[in-house]
Amino acid sequence: MSLTRPASGAWPDGEPATERNTNPVTPLYLGIDIGTSGVRAFVIDADETIVASAHGPLPPPERRGGQVRQDAELWWGAVEDLLGELSDHIDMGRIVALAVDGTSGTILLADAAGRPLVAARLYNDQSAAEAGARIDRHAPADSVARGASSALARLLALLEEAGVAPVRHALHQADWVAGRLCGVYGHSDFNNCLKLGFDAVGGAWPGWLGELGFDLSILPEVAAPGDALGAIAPEMAQRFGFAPDCAVLRGTTDGNAAFLAAGDFELGVAVTSLGSTLTVKLVSQAAVFSPEFGVYSHRMLGHWLAGGASNTGGAAIARFFAAEQIAALSPALDPAQPTGLDYYPLPAPGERFPIADPTRPPVFEPRPESDAIFLQGILEGIAQIEGQAYGRLADLGATPVTRIVTVGGGAANEAWTAIRAKTLGVPVSTAAVTEAAFGSARLARLRCGNG
Repeated sequence: MSLTRPASGAWPDGEPATERNTNPVTPLYLGIDIGTSGVRAFVIDADETIVASAHGPLPPPERRGGQVRQDAELWWGAVEDLLGELSDHIDMGRIVALAVDGTSGTILLADAAGRPLVAARLYNDQSAAEAGARIDRHAPADSVARGASSALARLLALLEEAGVAPVRHALHQADWVAGRLCGVYGHSDFNNCLKLGFDAVGGAWPGWLGELGFDLSILPEVAAPGDALGAIAPEMAQRFGFAPDCAVLRGTTDGNAAFLAAGDFELGVAVTSLGSTLTVKLVSQAAVFSPEFGVYSHRMLGHWLAGGASNTGGAAIARFFAAEQIAALSPALDPAQPTGLDYYPLPAPGERFPIADPTRPPVFEPRPESDAIFLQGILEGIAQIEGQAYGRLADLGATPVTRIVTVGGGAANEAWTAIRAKTLGVPVSTAAVTEAAFGSARLARLRCGNG
């Protein structure tokens, strides 16, 4: 079956695996994304044209109190289904490398054979408050492993739950699925391990972890995203048609994979996500960390990916305008004529970045009679905050921004894009593809070249 890639570059959810006409000798690259509600796979060629795509659902996680749990075998079952679907439509033997991404901070315990011992704790599990307080007594102030929301806190809670079970490996989603594909466990990457306490700058597990009283040998061996783990397991090659030498690579987090999908990984290139909040990520020569502003950096592809998140964004706009109203008012916006309004749009008091002030009040006054001018003023205010965010990263030592790619719901608003470009003073564009699985496929392509 052959389909043309949509102009947007994205395949709709539920789209069956499909193949485009490609040169049969061209190597292919596979990316697999383990998300919250589903699993997606993208196959691309050496020109990064999408050759095939498949998607499968996951059941909702189990929630009990603050715990958010899921059986890891559900992830694997969904991956098996996707690989089977792909193998029905493309020559899997042309795939020379694959990479897997997963939700950042989702973690499980496994025995020496990679068998899960207890249900995984997902990235949004907030139940490990006691473990978080324990970590805070030992971790340095700039560690992103502090607090109950870290993967390290969830690991400590899982170890307490497992008791005397034969724990051999602490693994993230991407680690475990990659292990199933190549039969190699106990390995991870810089990105997934950051919230587990790994020192990405020093390239080692820090000494203070030993003060937490658990067996450090269960921690994975860490290397760069895209480094080879091993060849595809013979069982997988026989079952799905992979070539015996297809390389399984270390993966990354879903957020970093989404960045790779949206933008080129070049110094100064940034991705702004305009969702309910505003998130910025920037490719930087230097790593920057600032607990005060919630800023940290991922080590990736020879550079650093620095980022932070503001409370401004779509949730602030939604205080006054529904999506239908924004669409109706947008044609009346005039990016060439600034309103002069000096708003600081927030959904509620409190800001974290680029200003760290839990009491910072929203500013939406004065309100003009024209709803269009009021909306434009809010959009200008968010653009100003975006500019301050990139300025803050530069002040902390990051590479100055030179180009911005936009994802999220706000990316589709052309007037807002023009307002942002005028305010930010750098080219602003909209991402053609935003799927994390595409980013993981790009990671495989970038690390393995032309195969």
